[in-house]
Amino acid sequence: MAQLSDRLQRLAPSATLAMSQKSSEMKAQGIDVINMSVGEPDFNTPDHIKEAAKQAVDDNYSRYSPVPGYMDLREAIVAKLKKENQLDYTPSEILVSNGAKQSVCNTVMALINPGDEVIIPAPYWVSYPQMVKLAGGTPVIVEAGFDQNFKMTPAQLEAAITPKTRLLILCSPSNPTGSVYSKAELEGLAKVILSHDDLFVLADEIYEHINYIGKHESIAQFAGMKERAIIVNGVSKAYAMTGWRIGYIAAPEWLVKGCNKLQGQYTSGPCSVSQKAAELAYTASQDCVEEMRQAFERRRDLIVKLAKDIPGLEVNVPEGAFYLFPKCSSFYGKVTPDGLTIENSSDLAMYLLEKGHVATVGGDAFGDPDCFRMSYATSDENIVEAMRRIKEALAALH
Repeated sequence: MAQLSDRLQRLAPSATLAMSQKSSEMKAQGIDVINMSVGEPDFNTPDHIKEAAKQAVDDNYSRYSPVPGYMDLREAIVAKLKKENQLDYTPSEILVSNGAKQSVCNTVMALINPGDEVIIPAPYWVSYPQMVKLAGGTPVIVEAGFDQNFKMTPAQLEAAITPKTRLLILCSPSNPTGSVYSKAELEGLAKVILSHDDLFVLADEIYEHINYIGKHESIAQFAGMKERAIIVNGVSKAYAMTGWRIGYIAAPEWLVKGCNKLQGQYTSGPCSVSQKAAELAYTASQDCVEEMRQAFERRRDLIVKLAKDIPGLEVNVPEGAFYLFPKCSSFYGKVTPDGLTIENSSDLAMYLLEKGHVATVGGDAFGDPDCFRMSYATSDENIVEAMRRIKEALAALH
């Protein structure tokens, strides 16, 4: 009998994409579903960036690009890191990939041997543990729940480290919670990392510019940390360029060379036209980034206000990204009008989709079974209507 590899058997499908697909199928049947399951800005890519892509097509940027990305783009990323983050990198310490997702996977594949441990604070982005498993590593999940604002403490990190620990994956601003680590909190984690030889941190900073508390802080800024940190970032969230598929790592040169070798064997360089668009995104005016950030902040305030008005939900105030991750465990054990019992957050998300026609994602997929995730990267009108439907659906449970 035909059978998939053991590697694939170990892998779980993406719950986010599964919910998004189910909501699309319902929409195709004529059902009015509000999709809050997928993490994607609802804005169009700014016009000046689109123009750069059109120009690149006319200029015949249609051939293979260098594996690590065009030099002009890597230089633009170096300039961005210097100007915005006060970090000094060279183009040889930058590798551009087909989205930040590939950047994360490249790093894990380049660093992790079978049996190596990777510390992942929960709640986490659904793909982190799966990528670690793909590399033959062991995900070590550290629970950082609602009561600690979904942030791991230095003591928790220290307690999770063993002789097999090779990497910590840290996402700030966080998907799925919107929590943002402060400079002091990052410094505490950096001290723990530096006290262990050969321990690295993958800092996923893709939501860097969607921040409601002021300046973004990078863990790479502390003395000694640049040699231990792999910064992952890209254009998808800040510039509404999800489909353009451009992400990058900024990391020690030996690791960049390793990722370059890996990328050279299985995708080669990223899309030539997308790179020229990304280059302009980084070098032109950043006004569009701030306009979108302000819109997200307004929506954050709106969804938090409406969610706090729903009996039974516990809500924290996200400081970045565009997700709300409310605690919903008070509904477990309740029964739907159709007589089904809500056992967990996945059941709740399915009930909200089928009865409330709002697509969300259960917290189980993110390593926190007490909560569920809603993306508020949608219009104010959609947020108001979605929260009305959720409130009504939850009130119908008994």
